[in-house]
Amino acid sequence: MSKVKLLLDVISDVRSLADSLQVLCDAMAETEATASVKEPAPANGQAAQKTEKKKAKEIKLEDVRAKLADMSQAGKTAEVRDIIKKYGGTKLSDVDPVHYANILKDVEEAANGK
Repeated sequence: MSKVKLLLDVISDVRSLADSLQVLCDAMAETEATASVKEPAPANGQAAQKTEKKKAKEIKLEDVRAKLADMSQAGKTAEVRDIIKKYGGTKLSDVDPVHYANILKDVEEAANGK
């Protein structure tokens, strides 16, 4: 293998690493921002149980971010950007949480080669 080919492979790996680090930094920034916002406590116990069940069913930003980071590390950074752009954002934190389920479906389809 030529030295040029090796250098091109290294550059590709560094770019992929940089994209993954960006996703990680965005996740950390988002986590800090959401940790500072507190939710009001429900008025009674039943409302608290319903809220907890609803949250358990919701897809979390961190889950979506982790899947996209895995996809990016697998060399599919361009596809990650396309998926995020498809749902109206330039980064994942720009995307409305209602689209998280669809994003996960798109990630799964991309992983399966569809």
